[in-house]
Amino acid sequence: MSGQKQKRELPYLAVDLFPLIFVFLAALYCFRDFRFSKRDWIALSVFIILWCLFEYLRKYRYSDLSTKWQKRITSHVKTYVSLIILEFAVLLYLPVPMVFWKQVITITFGIFALDFLISFLIIDRLFKIAGNQKFVIVAGTGNKAKIVEDEVLTSHNHGYQLKGFISCDTQDVCMIESKKVLGDLDNINQYLQSNDVDEIVIALPDDQKNNIQKVLSVADYHGIRVKYVLDYHELFGNHYKITRFGQVDAVNIREMPCDGRYARLVKNCFDKVFATIALTLLLPLFVVVAILIKLESRGPVFYCPIRIGKGGRPFKVYKFRSMRQNDDSASGVHSTQVNDPRITRIGRIIRKYSIDELPQFINVLLGSMSVVGPRPHRRYLNRQLQENVYHYMLRQYVKPGITGWAQVNGWRGPTDTEEQKRQRTLHDLWYIENWSFALDLKIIFLTICSAKAHKAAF
Repeated sequence: MSGQKQKRELPYLAVDLFPLIFVFLAALYCFRDFRFSKRDWIALSVFIILWCLFEYLRKYRYSDLSTKWQKRITSHVKTYVSLIILEFAVLLYLPVPMVFWKQVITITFGIFALDFLISFLIIDRLFKIAGNQKFVIVAGTGNKAKIVEDEVLTSHNHGYQLKGFISCDTQDVCMIESKKVLGDLDNINQYLQSNDVDEIVIALPDDQKNNIQKVLSVADYHGIRVKYVLDYHELFGNHYKITRFGQVDAVNIREMPCDGRYARLVKNCFDKVFATIALTLLLPLFVVVAILIKLESRGPVFYCPIRIGKGGRPFKVYKFRSMRQNDDSASGVHSTQVNDPRITRIGRIIRKYSIDELPQFINVLLGSMSVVGPRPHRRYLNRQLQENVYHYMLRQYVKPGITGWAQVNGWRGPTDTEEQKRQRTLHDLWYIENWSFALDLKIIFLTICSAKAHKAAF
């Protein structure tokens, strides 16, 4: 999501907080004669934090009022079911009595009812009235014009009524039904004189400069607004964002979901909190493992090899030492093999259950790694895969992770065969292109509970 779009949608987040606060105060008034205690402030704060989190995950549902009602209602219901589940999980760790849970559920259902009313009745009506309908014609009958038609027809946008298309004698194959074509560019003047048109959308190929200028001249003559459709999809694919570079327009190519400011904030905050909690809870286990490592063989508790991280920057990875003799931390090239004689007895156990990787939560706190992301590789392996696997280096767009989409799908361990290299990379790239906070949570769950995530461990 672009920064411009996010700024435009922030007011809707504020609107969304209204039913939350209104119903919360109303419930307090009904339940306890409007006496605000410390417990109530805690609960209200939790509600607001969870609410904002879910609003972000839903991509601000008010921002696209043109989405079909069925999808909006489904999204609405799913959100509140998820919210109730998360409320229960959070309240288990808060200093509130069991009787307070009844109030929590009552408030949540009250918020749902009022929010539903605001979302689907009041705001929809206000936008329909405020926007007024615009009569639009499209200059062009090719691919761009078809995209515009599909957008208008499938989005059910209240603001636009598509009246038809103007043929501009372009080289493009006509993608529009003949009955929808109003005429050609030579008689557009005649059409505009006898019909109400509020806006002309230019959907012509970029090389049709003369025709574009003609449409602009006609629009200026009649005082009609103009939109020009930019279609970068064929050139750049799905992942791009139109932005500004100084005083000129520019296109950020390969813009990923996790590149947005708020996406980075959510992921980074989650990483720090999760790593802090994990290290705190795992400290007793770390002490036991460290003692066992020292008792079995001489050497340090940690093995800290150099790996390649985001942007190609090298960093030190923290791992429990599982071998009697390790490769050089910076220039090692020997991968671990099945029944590798270098592995100690305690090392075999901690590697089987991935306990040797747990100190990498220290890397997460330091900012060199994320909880979820592509696994970091050694420099020599990075170069090898760069030369043999298409788009491999796109993995470096994001921080490497302790676990990842490739690992929970069984593609961990060796990268000896072409299939292993390709599948590992394809899964990592899919994760980068489809990132969401919910996907991170799913990967963490699968890392803990799925047998696939541990089948290649040795």
